[in-house]
Amino acid sequence: MAESNSETVATLKLLLIGNSGVGKSSLLLQFTEGTFLPQDEVSATIGVDFKVKVIDVEGKKYKLTIWDTAGQERFRTLTSSYYRGAQGVILVYDVSNRDSFDQLQTWFNELNTYCSSKEVVKMIVGNKVDRESARQVSKQEGLEMARKLQTLFVECSAKTKLGVQQAFEELVQQIIDTPSLWKKQAPASVRLQPDANVNQDTAGCLC
Repeated sequence: MAESNSETVATLKLLLIGNSGVGKSSLLLQFTEGTFLPQDEVSATIGVDFKVKVIDVEGKKYKLTIWDTAGQERFRTLTSSYYRGAQGVILVYDVSNRDSFDQLQTWFNELNTYCSSKEVVKMIVGNKVDRESARQVSKQEGLEMARKLQTLFVECSAKTKLGVQQAFEELVQQIIDTPSLWKKQAPASVRLQPDANVNQDTAGCLC
């Protein structure tokens, strides 16, 4: 997949959810801009933030709007509306923080409550694998959770870039492979008979 500014086939809405401090904003920044900010330079997301990236998949361009939702409890009601219309959701946890992993089920239940489509593509991402010496959640545990919740799974590091591109590409590919999520059905055609008596001033109104 490559970035492109040509005409896009579709706009896909992706969400990043998970506890505060797991690195959602860092993953978003690394994927969209190829940069990483140290933890002490990254401020907690207030409500919702988003970035846009256009990518090329098999010669076709897709516009990604990626929403970074706040993990703090006080913003839950604010962010719930942003689930609507999402085609893909990434549930992020920190491999060096057991609690962030244990909260995945809660986040999963929330997205199932608010997402518009039951077909929305879900992925669990274990971030901060660069902190291997501080790891509290094994890769096997992550895989087992993904099997339990029937989601995709990737481990990555927003700091070193490891697995970041792979995570987003796998998610987008799965969405593309589920046309009902993003292909709008063509409206039924209506044949209008010309009416010679229609006033020119009102001809444009079919109310």
